[in-house]
Amino acid sequence: MPIPVKTNPELVHTIFELKALSREHEAPIWRAVARRLEGPRRNWPQVNLSRIARHTSKGAAVVIPGVLLSSGALGFPVTVGAFRTSAEAAKKVAAAGGHALPILEFARQHPKGTGVRILG
Repeated sequence: MPIPVKTNPELVHTIFELKALSREHEAPIWRAVARRLEGPRRNWPQVNLSRIARHTSKGAAVVIPGVLLSSGALGFPVTVGAFRTSAEAAKKVAAAGGHALPILEFARQHPKGTGVRILG
């Protein structure tokens, strides 16, 4: 096994598990998310709630291979998986009736990746 470039053990574990989940369930979405997380952190998307409100609808499942931030308002429930979520963004998602989950937990809830959109 090659020496990982990333030094964050949680990130390395998440990338490994996403790739394994992709192989196990034949879901290419999780390999695509893992590849985005392997890239430089400065290239990770920083998605605000306003973007989620613009590009999704009620009950949507969204994965963000980066950071979820709290700017904007969310008026309907969505399930969001992100590597990192700000505390204020998690509060706003919960207030709208949705869930903000860590990306690995989100992937385990949606192993096939059907109905999941990548934002960012």
